[in-house]
Amino acid sequence: MRSLALFLLLGIAYADPTIYFSEEFDDGDGYLNRWFTSKHNSEPGVFRLTAGSFYGDAEKDKGLQTSQDARFYGISAKFDKFSNEGKTLVVQFTVKHEQSIDCGGGYVKLFSSDLDHTDMHGDTPYNIMFGPDICGPGTKKVHVIFNYKGKNLLVKKDIRCSDDIYTHLYTLIVKPDNTYEVKIDNEKVESGNLEDDWDFLLSKKIPDPNAKKPEGWDDREEIDDTTDTKPEDWDKPEHIPDPEAKKPDDWDDEMDGEWEPPMIDNPDYKGEWKPKQISNPAYKGKWVHPEIDNPEYVPDDKLYSYSDFAAIGIDVWQVKSGTIFDNFIITDDVDYAAKYGKETWGKTKDPEKKMKDAQDEEERKIREEEEKKRREEDDAAAKEDDEDDHGHEHDHEHDHDHEHYHEHDEAVPDKDEL
Repeated sequence: MRSLALFLLLGIAYADPTIYFSEEFDDGDGYLNRWFTSKHNSEPGVFRLTAGSFYGDAEKDKGLQTSQDARFYGISAKFDKFSNEGKTLVVQFTVKHEQSIDCGGGYVKLFSSDLDHTDMHGDTPYNIMFGPDICGPGTKKVHVIFNYKGKNLLVKKDIRCSDDIYTHLYTLIVKPDNTYEVKIDNEKVESGNLEDDWDFLLSKKIPDPNAKKPEGWDDREEIDDTTDTKPEDWDKPEHIPDPEAKKPDDWDDEMDGEWEPPMIDNPDYKGEWKPKQISNPAYKGKWVHPEIDNPEYVPDDKLYSYSDFAAIGIDVWQVKSGTIFDNFIITDDVDYAAKYGKETWGKTKDPEKKMKDAQDEEERKIREEEEKKRREEDDAAAKEDDEDDHGHEHDHEHDHDHEHYHEHDEAVPDKDEL
């Protein structure tokens, strides 16, 4: 398989990376022996193997594409069970929303060996969920969700995903020092500490329950100026009768009631008067509630670690289908994953865009030709209509002359009559 050859090639430069899983769908329908469709939904969405309608390489860019609108999709693959304890975990794959997705997921999930591949669904427990999710203009983010003690924890940062129609490379790196990094197209877009960016643990500090703000503590930076007084001419009505309004001529006081002019905003209205503010001489600053160590806080230096990884799955809902998943790799080597991305996505991304640009240009030319043809047909039809109208006018004039001629014949007496 191509992935094995690539591994051997990269192995020259990198020392023994562990490849837990890789998939490039390079053996045609052979993937059907490795990937299993979930039967949980009565009408699951169907994946098909294709490079899509535009690509950089017709064979290398083949991946699993969602093919039916408004469906749940569920498919997963097994690999040998492993733990990432004491090791870096790298999860990487490509996603291409060539359908210009309006609402749907493009993420993957990592499962334990307990996964029932034929019954995988949205509520199936998983270890990690990672990848893009788009729904309308408001949701365009990269999910990074960790399951910790039975709870799915969402990242507290907003990581924006790519939302165009081209193939993009998504990479999640989780390190044994409880740090992480998210990359898109081999470029870092977010990083940090697991404990800081997810609610794995209780807070280290809590407000001191015995502390109270001292009586008389003044935390007002400014106060009213007691020497300031309201001007005598301040109070004006907010609305006044329109001075330009006139009683309608047909207004009947007995029938319509007493006429009153409409009200308009008063240009002299100044609003509610408030005294000006001055610095508070008794200001002590904002009172800060003292904190103490949280007695219930329990540190965990293995937030990153899972004892059982054994499957990867695509479990998504899509309104508009067409997303292609490809170039999967799970490894313990960050540099190897980056090189792998360059050798797969990196080599076909530019030709992919070039092909799409060529298609767009060809479609533009076709549209222009069709528009030109339509205009010519419209002009020809208009000309024909004008000629028909002119012909009708000529016929009418001829009929009129003919009638006039006959009238003249009837008016002139015959020689014999004379």
